[in-house]
Amino acid sequence: MLTPQTTAFIFPGQGSQAVGMGRELAQTFNSARQTFAEADDLLGFKLSALCWEGPEAELNATLNTQPALFVSSIAALRAFHEKFGEFTPALMAGHSLGELSALVATGAMEFEDGLHLVRKRGEVMTTAGEKSPGGMAAILNLDAPVLVEVCAEASQLTGRVVQVANDNCPGQVVISGDNTALEKAMELAKAKGAKRALKLPVSIAAHSPLMQTAVEEFTQAVLAVPFIAPQPWVVGNVQAQPLMDANVLRAELPAQLTSPVRWTESIRYMIGQGVTTFVELGSKDVLTGLLKRIDPNVKGFAVGTPDSVNKLE
Repeated sequence: MLTPQTTAFIFPGQGSQAVGMGRELAQTFNSARQTFAEADDLLGFKLSALCWEGPEAELNATLNTQPALFVSSIAALRAFHEKFGEFTPALMAGHSLGELSALVATGAMEFEDGLHLVRKRGEVMTTAGEKSPGGMAAILNLDAPVLVEVCAEASQLTGRVVQVANDNCPGQVVISGDNTALEKAMELAKAKGAKRALKLPVSIAAHSPLMQTAVEEFTQAVLAVPFIAPQPWVVGNVQAQPLMDANVLRAELPAQLTSPVRWTESIRYMIGQGVTTFVELGSKDVLTGLLKRIDPNVKGFAVGTPDSVNKLE
């Protein structure tokens, strides 16, 4: 069984969605079923049906993906607690929108506030993508420091912006920005020895300056939410350091829209604090897969189905 002092909870972000997410949990655990029902009531539409039945294209729209992943993660968290009772890990973190899941999990904000905030986040990012079109690309076999230089060169050559968006793990980094600069950066990355440079099927340049138009409206939404200091701490994406109080949270969440997700550093910080086991709560096992590349000595468990909950015994 898990030991709280050496365990961290982590929550997935966009890219982990899949039709059917959370359905088996809701069929097995009353708390998970209630979580989806509560979300349906609060949003005024059947998010549960979209998660469980699709259609896939609608689930993949940023506007819907973000609340779907958030609700699936909280459902998984509540199923975990229904099975095992009180359990407070040493630390928590979430990848991109997963940070909002982590903040609800740690008690820094209420589920209702988190759901409305994550829906607003999806809306403002979608609108920013329409105003400032761009894209994202996964670069394999080059590390973040090299890609920072590649993006700077591509930006200079094209007069457009591209930057590192997600430092997911050694050898897997996502870049984001204007399509012209993105194409140039992909070309330069291959010249530097990248194994692959793969454009992602997204229509927004998340975690880049092209999201700047979303920041002001999202900031207003964040300021309207009552936060308390997270207990345990959540390790933030922007600085890869703990978010210790409400004011730090209010600065973090809007800044996150245009800043890189420093996931590799966040995981290493938690390992440095004595964490040896990570529990990924939500759809799929993307973050658990990244752990092996960051530190093969730590354990990872993805919890998104009844079987995966039971295997933790």
